[in-house]
Amino acid sequence: MMVSINAIFTSWRTQPGKISQAREATYMRVTKAQAQANRAHIVETASVQFRERGFDGVGVADLMAAAGFTHGGFYKHFGSKSDLMAESAACSISQAVEQSKDVDPARFIEYYLSREHRDNPGTGCTMAALSGDAARQSDDVKATFADGIESMIAALAPANTSPDDAQWKQARANTIDRFAHALGALLLSRSCPNDSPLADEILDVCRANMLAQLQPLRPIDCS
Repeated sequence: MMVSINAIFTSWRTQPGKISQAREATYMRVTKAQAQANRAHIVETASVQFRERGFDGVGVADLMAAAGFTHGGFYKHFGSKSDLMAESAACSISQAVEQSKDVDPARFIEYYLSREHRDNPGTGCTMAALSGDAARQSDDVKATFADGIESMIAALAPANTSPDDAQWKQARANTIDRFAHALGALLLSRSCPNDSPLADEILDVCRANMLAQLQPLRPIDCS
């Protein structure tokens, strides 16, 4: 059944309060959703900027400009730069953890110690890019990294053993050792110029040795 335009206008004239309330509610929903989207965009932008330039290498004004906003809008979303540092690190670490779950250890090492990963810190591992910076930050930022490291260890470790099992403890120890070695090798390689033969050699040697350690030990031939 068609409703006439006159009927609609009559309804609006006789119920102006309800129409105003409906418009205001719709506007509030749109505004809140946009604010959440803006905040998420700032966090994502900051995550890349921090990984590329370090926590102290980029200021709030530059971060907001990179995200397409003015400096003054920052404090509508965050209490301080430290708050953004912690949130952006938590976001990028969480994404890395999800991507690392159930990944074959050899594949993880091959990518982690690749030239592609080394040369693109802005889209790479947050812990490799910012652990040195985090060591000089607040306890809140350090706690974010500690939680992230713990989550990464859990994602990379075998999941078929119980925490009360000696086998689980050994598997966890092996995972910590492997991750720490990979992260350290990446940091050393990044500390050299990208076109330096030493930078590539560090990756090549450490990647080969770590992959070799993953191979099962050959049984001793006693014949």
